[in-house]
Amino acid sequence: MIHQLIFAHPRPGMTEKEFQDYWVDVHAVQYASKIPQIRKYLIDTRIPFGPEPDDPLWSGIAEIWLANDEEQLASLQTPEFLEGARLDEPKWAAFWRSVVLDTDAQVLRAGDHPAPEEGVKLVVLVKRTNGTTVPEFRERSLGEHAALALEIPGLRRYLQCFTRDGAYAVGESLLDAAYLLSFDSVEALETAAESPEFTKAFDDLTRFVEPRYIHRMAVREHWIIGSEDS
Repeated sequence: MIHQLIFAHPRPGMTEKEFQDYWVDVHAVQYASKIPQIRKYLIDTRIPFGPEPDDPLWSGIAEIWLANDEEQLASLQTPEFLEGARLDEPKWAAFWRSVVLDTDAQVLRAGDHPAPEEGVKLVVLVKRTNGTTVPEFRERSLGEHAALALEIPGLRRYLQCFTRDGAYAVGESLLDAAYLLSFDSVEALETAAESPEFTKAFDDLTRFVEPRYIHRMAVREHWIIGSEDS
């Protein structure tokens, strides 16, 4: 199963709330969800967390599940994509700032289902240190680092989503992984972020990824197709 993450930013002249509302209520429902190959579809909308940049890199994430490479390719050739979702995108998204990651997700903590309505998720994007191979990075991430992250208080669900091998076929991938850490509420995330376990896990992260390429974003989930436990 391909777990695709698409990071998007509002088009010029649109506020973050307008962008998020259009994505969730219009684009996702009327266009993207009509693509027949999509198995599950989730929109994550950015929420304030920690120091706020004047212009965040992204204001939301689409998470899309596709069965395999063949169905992904087929999805890009459908009229629902070509004449629908693709044509609608410039109305709300600054497509030149979008980043797409096709990943293979490793579930390290499945979490209780369903997620609470007030639940939030911390998304952490990383790039491995120069000189570290992709297999070395993944082994380190799934081993020592995962063990530390799983000690973070209040962590309900934890995924490590690794950029698929195909991204390295002709060069270097922009990013190597997205870590998805779910909590029951904003308060639970804030408590976790202030804990020594969170600090220890983050300090460990900087030992095998490039600190300048670490990007963090807190989000709320909006399921369009399927659910966390489907």
